[in-house]
Amino acid sequence: MSRSGFAQCMIALTRKEVRQMLRDRSNLAVGLVLPIALILLFGYGLSLDVDHSPVAVVMDDTSPAAREVFTAFQGTPYIDPMWSPNMQDAQRRMLAGDLDAIVRIPSNFSRRLAAGDAQIQLLLNGVNSTTASSVEGYVMGALANQGLKMADRAGGKAEGGGVIVQQRMWFNEAGISTWYLVPGLLVLIMTLTGAFLTSLLIAREWERGTLEPLFVTPVRSLELVLAKLVPYVVVGLIDMTMCLIAGRWLFGVPIRGSLIVVVLASFLYLVVSLSMGLFISGVTRNQFQASQIALLTSFMPAMMLSGFVFDLRNVPVVIRVIGEVLPATHFMNLIKTLFLAGNNTAIVLRECGILALYASVLIVAARHTLRKTLDR
Repeated sequence: MSRSGFAQCMIALTRKEVRQMLRDRSNLAVGLVLPIALILLFGYGLSLDVDHSPVAVVMDDTSPAAREVFTAFQGTPYIDPMWSPNMQDAQRRMLAGDLDAIVRIPSNFSRRLAAGDAQIQLLLNGVNSTTASSVEGYVMGALANQGLKMADRAGGKAEGGGVIVQQRMWFNEAGISTWYLVPGLLVLIMTLTGAFLTSLLIAREWERGTLEPLFVTPVRSLELVLAKLVPYVVVGLIDMTMCLIAGRWLFGVPIRGSLIVVVLASFLYLVVSLSMGLFISGVTRNQFQASQIALLTSFMPAMMLSGFVFDLRNVPVVIRVIGEVLPATHFMNLIKTLFLAGNNTAIVLRECGILALYASVLIVAARHTLRKTLDR
């Protein structure tokens, strides 16, 4: 072939591929929109910093010296101090997940401060070990700065004001990051098993032409949806069992909540994930597009916007709202609470109710995509 013939052939083929690429909007979305979304998301939407962390201050000593400790947390963007009337109230709020830390000023604080050996108790919420470490640093820094001011006013040396902080981490005593990550992996694995695998089911049958013959049978759409869910429910339950066994016996992650509640909550989220995949499959009717959409709308958001790595309280409001819409966010909050904090009736009922609502809506939507018509 001559050089001119080769060039003409290459130009013709290139034009053909360009037209085909422009027609396939899903490829363009992956190639152009996804990188832009990731750049904006990681650049503006996600942050490892901790801002406005809720910290309860329990003042068993109401002396002026003790009140000065409370003022140490005011005026900083990293800590939102809130007064708590007693330790029982603060513990209740910590168990509910409303606090990142508790600072307790004992009743003998002012007397022991005069003696130079005052102590303050710091209790950290260790469900998120990264946040707990950051909050610990902020609290210790605020107390150190206040100690310097107190020592300076007293005309003494700035040695932290003679205050000793007794630190203790709740729910994750050793501060092991594995305890925080393994429950989140359960969410990711069940999302991948559910939405990604089932997103191919209906699309595959549309492409192979095996779905149309079912439309002339007495089989109803709901029965078809449930029949497609059952095998993958079994696969998902096997994956869940492997995750629980690995988490408990391989990584040593405690399961402080009821195992029955853990299983039921996981089953509920599995149904949500599977139904989402079936709905995507029924809408697209194309395996390639279904797999792409399932990846972009289920697995990646579950990994980045559910609280698996980043605390959603530290992201912009728009990103936080998007994260709260995701079913994975609610299951992430629920499963971490059950693993590390134990049974919390309010959280269990709220999150399970939301997941049940998602499951119902997605099953109805998936059923609608399988109505007996060949119209596209």
